[in-house]
Amino acid sequence: MKPSAFFFLSSAFARGIGALSIPSFESSLQPRQTPCENTPTSRNCWGEYSTATNYYDVAPTTNVTREYWLSVEQGLCSPDGYERMCMTFNGTIPGPTIIADWGDNLIIHVTNNMKENGTAIHWHGLRQVGNSINDGVPGITQCGIPPNETMTYRFRATQYGSTWYHSHFSLQYSEGLFGGMIFNGPATSDYDVDLGNLFLQDWSHVEAFTLWNVAKLGAPPIMPTGLINGTNTWNCTATPGNPDCVGTGAKHEIVFEPGTKYLLRLVNVAVDGVFQFSIDGHSLTVIGQDLVPLVPYTAESVELSVGQRLDVVVEANASPGNYWLRAGWVSACANNENPEEMTGIVRYDANSKDDPQSVSTVTPTTSCLGEPNSLTVPALSLDVENFGGGTTRENLGFKFDEYFKWTINTSSLLLDWGNPTLEKVFAGENIFPTEYNVVAVEPSGSGQPEWQVLVIQDQSNLGISHPIHLHGHDFWVLAAETGMFNGSTDWFDTTNPSRRDTATLPGNGFLAIAFLLDNPGAWIVHCHIAWHASQGLSLEFVESQDAINGTVPEIDRQEFDRVCAAWDAWTPVWQQDDSGI
Repeated sequence: MKPSAFFFLSSAFARGIGALSIPSFESSLQPRQTPCENTPTSRNCWGEYSTATNYYDVAPTTNVTREYWLSVEQGLCSPDGYERMCMTFNGTIPGPTIIADWGDNLIIHVTNNMKENGTAIHWHGLRQVGNSINDGVPGITQCGIPPNETMTYRFRATQYGSTWYHSHFSLQYSEGLFGGMIFNGPATSDYDVDLGNLFLQDWSHVEAFTLWNVAKLGAPPIMPTGLINGTNTWNCTATPGNPDCVGTGAKHEIVFEPGTKYLLRLVNVAVDGVFQFSIDGHSLTVIGQDLVPLVPYTAESVELSVGQRLDVVVEANASPGNYWLRAGWVSACANNENPEEMTGIVRYDANSKDDPQSVSTVTPTTSCLGEPNSLTVPALSLDVENFGGGTTRENLGFKFDEYFKWTINTSSLLLDWGNPTLEKVFAGENIFPTEYNVVAVEPSGSGQPEWQVLVIQDQSNLGISHPIHLHGHDFWVLAAETGMFNGSTDWFDTTNPSRRDTATLPGNGFLAIAFLLDNPGAWIVHCHIAWHASQGLSLEFVESQDAINGTVPEIDRQEFDRVCAAWDAWTPVWQQDDSGI
């Protein structure tokens, strides 16, 4: 799709965003270092901070505000030459990249210019410390944004690395409603050029809301193809004369300069699928996952489940030529009609037009779990101690009434976009609808960091793996195993385990994660397979409920009330027939 304009403003002082304190691991607070410049040969540096800084305790105070305007639109697109209706930010797939420095404040105005759909935008992986009201989940942290209305989100970049933003309103992100986010900061390996986000996705020539009529019966639709950074080629000769075939599309291309080290920020934005990314003839140095810097390691390929991100450095050290860049669809996890065609091209000569003749040497995986937890070692070492928050065990199953539904302890999530959880919290209510799947969690008040453990046990017997994403927190992956959890902490890895915001529950197994009770708010945890999210595979944590009101600035509360009033005044032309997320 052709890009359209968006606007960016940087000002010297934050407007409307107060100071933000970050709950502390007091014993592990890192002192500031001698200032050091971030350069291609000193990427670990960031002024008075570095990759050794405990970013859960501190973040730079830049006093810079970066302001963006996003227009949610619906219209024709043809990312691979096959024309269909799409949903976009500012007319492009992916949408504009939101870029800020670690410690900056952001103000993002989202205008819903669709005619018949509400929307809400989530900033994936951002902890939103003390800022649940800006998390962007309709029915939980806000009302839907109706047509012709604008909602302004305000938050601070207390993390650094790579992530994405997307609609959290039913299946809208599957229609193209997503974009990249880059928070500049230190890195655990040197590189010369930052190539930005690289999005991997499956794609259909039929809209996701039409496919939902099949998906809600239980079996996921088989998508015909995929895109890399919003583009690919499609052979329309099989349907001659089809008016929807308006071109042949194009492969995503990258030009390498010999000897240069490139940073790629990989993002899996699929509806349902796992990727084993690789570039023929090149190795990958993995330096970050899900906004968590890693001890670097080298691999021929890397695996990403839905919602996961990996930062990799690629050195242009192959013989000059053309090489296939492969998304690497993993057919063992989900079906696709053209898995081998999800490719881009790396060229050492910008003038070359030849297709690569390179051959992959990667052994295809049959895993659906993402990168092994044993490899993804956080560079900032933090152990899990003091399980003062207790353990919540949730059993995953399914049922069928109006449509196929996944259940958590027999209940399937169903939200009302006009009646968010936070509205009840603001009113002092502590009883929530059963179908909101609310679990209340509270620290004991000991004054020490306390952890909540969540164990999800798959009892569906369907053998399907689920990428589980938690809002408002990074989590420490204690265990991800097949079989039944017996309740023993002997299963748990508590010594600097893999840390991220999206990890995979093995089919017919269990996932155990721990997160700090340090962020009052209403936070959803859900499967990031879009069909499964719509089928209700989710629950909510309402954390430290009595403290939530005190975290909300007046300007955000006024915006919350204004958007809810606008939603209540609008009458949708269709009926909700899924969970709402």
